[in-house]
Amino acid sequence: MERLRLCSRVLLLALTNFLISEVHSSATFTIVNKCEFTVWPGILSNAGIAPLPTTGFALQKGETKTMAAPSSWGGRFWGRTHCSEDSAGKFSCVTGDCGSGKLECSGGGASPPATLAEFKIDGDGGKDFYDVSLVDGYNLPMLVVPQGGSGDNCTTTGCVVDMNGACPSELRVTGVGGERVACKSACEAFGKEQFCCSGAYGTPDSCKPSSYSQAFKSACPLAYSYAYDDKSSTFTCTGADYLITFCPNPSAR
Repeated sequence: MERLRLCSRVLLLALTNFLISEVHSSATFTIVNKCEFTVWPGILSNAGIAPLPTTGFALQKGETKTMAAPSSWGGRFWGRTHCSEDSAGKFSCVTGDCGSGKLECSGGGASPPATLAEFKIDGDGGKDFYDVSLVDGYNLPMLVVPQGGSGDNCTTTGCVVDMNGACPSELRVTGVGGERVACKSACEAFGKEQFCCSGAYGTPDSCKPSSYSQAFKSACPLAYSYAYDDKSSTFTCTGADYLITFCPNPSAR
């Protein structure tokens, strides 16, 4: 009988430790829309990773949505804009469209240009890794704020500047009526290896910032501006939840 009780205590302790590790290795994401218009967030989980409860939804002006991520989740968030359904019920967006034809992205990623928030929860050393990337261009201001976490590099990141207004004409994407709705990367606009960090320019030593990526970096110094912009653009936290805001106050950092 004593042996049975001992085994029960060992099993209970093991289960408790498992549950605690699961709690500490997961994170909650809160997405806020402070834009003056509706944003349709899209979500793509990394390959082989359990998806979040939704892959796409509408977020009206001032609305907030919160969701819990499974342990060790990795993936990206972005905002789709100027979305609508046609007469056949096909859903599409002028920027950030994921190609599903529906509100949910269902495994489809953002069509560039789009501002991306990228995460790997409980990665190397138990740390969360995250960044805001303009490598695929820009369509919306976005801010990521860790909440309750710790670490030397656990800090706010993002791009709060209106890059659509400052976008060079050769990178500019316009909507109906000529409204500036997005800003392409030089890679997407010109398709050259030196802008895409591909081919002969496929290493950190050979692929250097271009005048276009430097303009993004100058406006948004904490965001990724080109493929090898790691040192100043990747952040880490332990035990944090994350607030993701579209169109944050321009004074936010």
